Amino acid sequence: MSAADEEPLDVFAARRQKLADLRAAGVEPFPHSFAGVEGVAAVRATHAGLQAGDETDVRHRLAGRLAARRGQGKMAFLDLVDRSGRIQLQARVDELGPERMEMLLSLDLGDLIGVDGTAFSSRRGELSLRLSDFQLLAKSLRPPPDKHHGLSDVETRYRRREADLLSNEAVRALFITRARMIAAIRHYLDGHGFIEVETPILQPLYGGAAARPFTTHHNALDRELYLRIAPELYLKRLIVGGLERVYEIGRLFRNEGLSYKHNPEFTSIEYYEAYADYIDVAARFEELMRHVTTEIGYAGPLDFQKPWHRETLAGAIESRTGIDILTSRDRGSLATAMSAKGLPVPESDTWPQLVDELVSKHVEPTLIEPTMLFDYPVEISPLAKRHREQDGLVERFEAFINGMEVANAFSELNDPDDQRARFEEQRALAAGGDEEAQPYDEAYIQALEYGLPPTGGIGFGIDRMAMILTGQTSIREVVLFPAMRD
Repeated sequence: MSAADEEPLDVFAARRQKLADLRAAGVEPFPHSFAGVEGVAAVRATHAGLQAGDETDVRHRLAGRLAARRGQGKMAFLDLVDRSGRIQLQARVDELGPERMEMLLSLDLGDLIGVDGTAFSSRRGELSLRLSDFQLLAKSLRPPPDKHHGLSDVETRYRRREADLLSNEAVRALFITRARMIAAIRHYLDGHGFIEVETPILQPLYGGAAARPFTTHHNALDRELYLRIAPELYLKRLIVGGLERVYEIGRLFRNEGLSYKHNPEFTSIEYYEAYADYIDVAARFEELMRHVTTEIGYAGPLDFQKPWHRETLAGAIESRTGIDILTSRDRGSLATAMSAKGLPVPESDTWPQLVDELVSKHVEPTLIEPTMLFDYPVEISPLAKRHREQDGLVERFEAFINGMEVANAFSELNDPDDQRARFEEQRALAAGGDEEAQPYDEAYIQALEYGLPPTGGIGFGIDRMAMILTGQTSIREVVLFPAMRD
């Protein structure tokens, strides 16, 4: 039994008895609506200039949860909480009458109520609403978490997020910030000529990332389908179709382990721009992050207003391990170089997987300030365009913050013959045991044969970015209902 369920049975019994009494008295405890409601924050803004003791004749209608109650008899004070804030209510028997006053004071903390009243400032300068009427909007049969201690058990907080939100204003504020972050991203892209689109989540062939998919079965079609691991290939087909600038914000699904930065179901954005390359994408990404952090009022320790630090991938690995991956282009030589430096070499890892091991273990944790690593080996970048100056590399960068990879970007590969050859190489890697190799996608090749213009694209995780911009250390703090073990 979770902490949220561990309430004495007599507490539930007492609340259920009150529910029965209300119904017996002809009171509907779950009415259909309560029209004309304002938010607490809007009321506070309206009366920001009130001085202590000031009265007004301005009437307001509010609704929210009963969070506290002080006093009884002829006058009482109650606190009402909605999404935007908290406000004090003053209830007086000479305004409500003895019967209504008694009913108000019999309500339980956690009950949802609607109120009508007149704004004034108390002698202590606290904005308040003097009640002229109220209505029960939903009887709370389960007591809210203790207002001082909230939910202390982390597992319970994630499993019972509604109770976590009830008891923790900071958690509510966090998810509001996350929503504002997404809105700011949309605002920027919409303002720069991008079109928001939707592509399939159930796909006949997964692709666009190195990850294992979830598989499901469609009964009517009698075929296996995959939950998408990325929307990339569909979005680039839209560029082929002439939409030129597109983006999608949506859920992705990767059948991988859980960690502080991994949830198998997560939110991502990808956007693609015709006639741009990865240098253009890097500049736009920096500008986007400046816009987002300004819009949400980010005041954390990272500086998103200055240019990001930039290194090459090979240079970053060599400066931290002494290993030059560009002179160790096969598995044997790279394994030898790693062993010579005393680094573990997993027996089943391919050359691309060993490079990823070097990055994830020895480079990524050192990249705290916003950083971009450029120019990746072609072997680990099957969808990126070959580098215009350096053989064996592609025009790709990844972005890192706080020791985490947060974005992946390319000059997109638009040569259908080269893409076909890359898919064949990925097929060979899959045959060699790489479960995350890119599948061969003939429909995508055929789309490229119509002609994909020079294109730059990027994808980044909304959840990880929310972690960074709200100062959280676990992805489960910024996902409303994270995946949990039984």
